[in-house]
Amino acid sequence: MPARAGVAARRNPVGSHVPVAGGLASTGLRYALDLDAEAVQVFVANPRGWAMPPGSPRQDEEFRAACAAQSLPAFVHAPYLINFGSHTAATVDRSVDSLRHSLRRGRDIGALGVVVHTGSATGGRPRGEALAQAGERIRPLLDELTHDDDPWLLLEPTAGQGSSLCSLAEDLGPYFDVLGRHPRLGVCLDTCHAFAAGHDMAAPGGTKALLDELVDTVGEGRLRLIHANDSKDVAGAHKDRHENIGTGHIGADAFRVLFGHPASDGVPLVVETPGGKVGHAADVARLKALREL
Repeated sequence: MPARAGVAARRNPVGSHVPVAGGLASTGLRYALDLDAEAVQVFVANPRGWAMPPGSPRQDEEFRAACAAQSLPAFVHAPYLINFGSHTAATVDRSVDSLRHSLRRGRDIGALGVVVHTGSATGGRPRGEALAQAGERIRPLLDELTHDDDPWLLLEPTAGQGSSLCSLAEDLGPYFDVLGRHPRLGVCLDTCHAFAAGHDMAAPGGTKALLDELVDTVGEGRLRLIHANDSKDVAGAHKDRHENIGTGHIGADAFRVLFGHPASDGVPLVVETPGGKVGHAADVARLKALREL
């Protein structure tokens, strides 16, 4: 990737989730370059499966070196099947193995964080019981993060579907508590999820209120990544349907406010919006324009 001046100095690097079929470096970095992305997020395993591929040492090193040279913050998204609140023992055991794999692969490629969905209580079990189980099974994985280059584990609250363990900002408090507020524990805020869960970012003062509550709940410095996605549905709909920036119910102004809040200072944003490369490029450009305002 050719050098791009000023990325490291950006208040908020803006980028995208990128495809990596064909190689982290050869496919993922090329896609990022085409978008003029300043941050990247990748999968290191099939997001809808339990397989744990070892990766390519050559691709890993090339990806890691290029991200370091370009001051390009990289993140890993763990598979969607992970659910530490499940009533099925096999699912929880597989979740442990899968998240451990993502964390180790994250270190291999120099990722700053690994994003995992906070899960839900299944089988009719009490939410508190499922949350306690999540704490028991995730805490040992956090304690394994002993290397200086280990990634942070970033909890991503959901849109509030079903018996979600964590969707509103206030739900992060109990989740952080069962994990001992571990020093490597952070938050990935998905704007579509937060909006769908009931945080009306489009209302006057709504975005500020969300970020203020997030800081009050988990403390300063815990917000490490933002998934910048507009919403196809209204606030509180509990539907996880992403829309392009400024064309959904959240609207562009909420993202402008988000850039100016102290909690987001230095925090990268990545889009997971519709439209493939064309849609991603347009949304990256929109967010950069809003950042300048």
